[in-house]
Amino acid sequence: MTVTFCGHRSIEQSIQVSNWLRDIVRTLILQGANTFLLGGYGAFDLLAARVVRDLKAEFPSIESILVIAYLTTDNDPLLYDNTLYPPLENVPFRYAISHRNRWMVEQSDIVVAFVKHSWGGAVTTLNYAKRKGKVIIEYSHTAIP
Repeated sequence: MTVTFCGHRSIEQSIQVSNWLRDIVRTLILQGANTFLLGGYGAFDLLAARVVRDLKAEFPSIESILVIAYLTTDNDPLLYDNTLYPPLENVPFRYAISHRNRWMVEQSDIVVAFVKHSWGGAVTTLNYAKRKGKVIIEYSHTAIP
Protein backbone atom coordinates (compact mmCIF):
# COMPACT_ATOMS: atom_id res chain seq x y z
CA MET A 1 0.00 0.00 0.00
CA THR A 2 1.36 3.40 -0.98
CA VAL A 3 0.79 6.58 1.02
CA THR A 4 1.47 10.20 0.12
CA PHE A 5 1.11 13.41 2.09
CA CYS A 6 -0.15 16.90 1.38
CA GLY A 7 0.03 19.83 3.72
CA HIS A 8 0.90 23.45 4.21
CA ARG A 9 4.33 24.97 4.10
CA SER A 10 4.00 26.14 7.70
CA ILE A 11 2.56 24.43 10.77
CA GLU A 12 1.51 26.14 13.96
CA GLN A 13 1.04 23.47 16.66
CA SER A 14 3.75 21.18 15.29
CA ILE A 15 3.93 18.94 18.38
CA GLN A 16 0.23 18.06 18.15
CA VAL A 17 0.47 17.59 14.38
CA SER A 18 3.59 15.45 14.80
CA ASN A 19 1.90 13.21 17.38
CA TRP A 20 -1.17 12.84 15.16
CA LEU A 21 0.96 12.08 12.12
CA ARG A 22 3.04 9.49 13.99
CA ASP A 23 -0.12 7.70 15.15
CA ILE A 24 -1.62 7.75 11.64
CA VAL A 25 1.53 6.50 9.92
CA ARG A 26 2.06 3.73 12.49
CA THR A 27 -1.56 2.61 12.05
CA LEU A 28 -1.19 2.63 8.26
CA ILE A 29 1.98 0.55 8.48
CA LEU A 30 0.18 -1.99 10.66
CA GLN A 31 -2.56 -2.09 7.99
CA GLY A 32 -0.04 -2.82 5.23
CA ALA A 33 1.39 0.53 4.11
CA ASN A 34 4.97 0.01 3.01
CA THR A 35 5.78 2.83 0.57
CA PHE A 36 5.64 6.52 1.47
CA LEU A 37 5.92 9.20 -1.22
CA LEU A 38 7.18 12.51 0.15
CA GLY A 39 7.39 15.93 -1.44
CA GLY A 40 10.24 17.52 0.49
CA TYR A 41 8.86 21.08 0.59
CA GLY A 42 7.67 22.94 3.64
CA ALA A 43 7.09 22.08 7.27
CA PHE A 44 4.47 19.37 6.80
CA ASP A 45 6.53 17.50 4.19
CA LEU A 46 9.58 17.64 6.45
CA LEU A 47 7.55 16.49 9.44
CA ALA A 48 6.14 13.55 7.44
CA ALA A 49 9.63 12.56 6.26
CA ARG A 50 10.94 12.60 9.84
CA VAL A 51 8.02 10.54 11.12
CA VAL A 52 8.51 7.91 8.41
CA ARG A 53 12.27 7.85 9.01
CA ASP A 54 11.78 7.44 12.77
CA LEU A 55 9.24 4.63 12.29
CA LYS A 56 11.67 2.83 9.99
CA ALA A 57 13.60 1.80 13.12
CA GLU A 58 10.50 -0.07 14.27
CA PHE A 59 9.40 -1.18 10.78
CA PRO A 60 12.57 -1.61 8.68
CA SER A 61 10.71 -2.87 5.61
CA ILE A 62 8.96 0.45 4.90
CA GLU A 63 10.38 2.70 2.19
CA SER A 64 10.42 6.49 2.04
CA ILE A 65 10.78 8.02 -1.40
CA LEU A 66 11.46 11.68 -2.06
CA VAL A 67 9.59 12.62 -5.24
CA ILE A 68 11.37 15.63 -6.68
CA ALA A 69 9.82 18.26 -8.92
CA TYR A 70 13.17 19.65 -10.10
CA LEU A 71 16.38 17.84 -10.93
CA THR A 72 18.31 20.52 -9.05
CA THR A 73 16.52 19.89 -5.73
CA ASP A 74 18.73 19.93 -2.64
CA ASN A 75 17.24 17.84 0.17
CA ASP A 76 18.66 15.91 3.11
CA PRO A 77 19.34 12.44 1.68
CA LEU A 78 19.37 10.88 5.15
CA LEU A 79 15.61 11.39 5.46
CA TYR A 80 14.78 9.19 2.47
CA ASP A 81 15.58 5.72 1.18
CA ASN A 82 15.28 6.70 -2.48
CA THR A 83 14.66 9.64 -4.77
CA LEU A 84 12.36 9.59 -7.77
CA TYR A 85 11.84 12.08 -10.57
CA PRO A 86 8.42 11.53 -12.21
CA PRO A 87 7.86 12.26 -15.92
CA LEU A 88 7.98 16.07 -15.74
CA GLU A 89 10.50 16.81 -18.50
CA ASN A 90 7.93 18.65 -20.64
CA VAL A 91 6.22 20.49 -17.80
CA PRO A 92 6.99 24.22 -17.50
CA PHE A 93 9.16 24.98 -14.46
CA ARG A 94 6.44 26.95 -12.64
CA TYR A 95 3.99 24.02 -12.84
CA ALA A 96 6.41 21.25 -11.86
CA ILE A 97 5.32 21.05 -8.21
CA SER A 98 1.60 20.87 -8.98
CA HIS A 99 2.19 18.21 -11.64
CA ARG A 100 4.46 16.29 -9.27
CA ASN A 101 1.76 16.47 -6.56
CA ARG A 102 -0.87 15.08 -8.92
CA TRP A 103 1.49 12.30 -9.95
CA MET A 104 2.07 11.40 -6.28
CA VAL A 105 -1.69 11.25 -5.66
CA GLU A 106 -2.18 9.04 -8.71
CA GLN A 107 0.48 6.59 -7.48
CA SER A 108 -0.97 6.41 -3.95
CA ASP A 109 -3.72 4.46 -2.29
CA ILE A 110 -4.01 6.85 0.66
CA VAL A 111 -3.43 10.59 1.08
CA VAL A 112 -2.66 11.96 4.54
CA ALA A 113 -3.55 15.67 4.62
CA PHE A 114 -2.90 18.66 6.85
CA VAL A 115 -5.02 21.36 5.20
CA LYS A 116 -6.33 24.22 7.33
CA HIS A 117 -7.32 26.85 4.75
CA SER A 118 -8.91 26.97 1.33
CA TRP A 119 -6.07 28.32 -0.80
CA GLY A 120 -2.69 27.11 -2.00
CA GLY A 121 -1.12 23.95 -3.28
CA ALA A 122 -2.10 21.73 -0.36
CA VAL A 123 -5.82 22.26 -0.83
CA THR A 124 -5.45 21.89 -4.61
CA THR A 125 -3.73 18.55 -4.09
CA LEU A 126 -6.32 17.47 -1.52
CA ASN A 127 -9.17 18.34 -3.88
CA TYR A 128 -7.47 16.42 -6.68
CA ALA A 129 -7.19 13.37 -4.39
CA LYS A 130 -10.90 13.66 -3.58
CA ARG A 131 -11.79 13.82 -7.28
CA LYS A 132 -9.66 10.72 -7.87
CA GLY A 133 -11.54 8.88 -5.13
CA LYS A 134 -8.48 8.29 -2.96
CA VAL A 135 -8.75 7.29 0.68
CA ILE A 136 -8.02 10.50 2.58
CA ILE A 137 -7.05 10.93 6.20
CA GLU A 138 -7.34 14.58 7.21
CA TYR A 139 -6.07 16.31 10.29
CA SER A 140 -8.97 17.57 12.36
CA HIS A 141 -8.67 21.28 13.06
CA THR A 142 -10.64 20.79 16.26
CA ALA A 143 -8.04 18.33 17.58
CA ILE A 144 -5.93 21.25 18.82
CA PRO A 145 -7.14 22.56 22.19
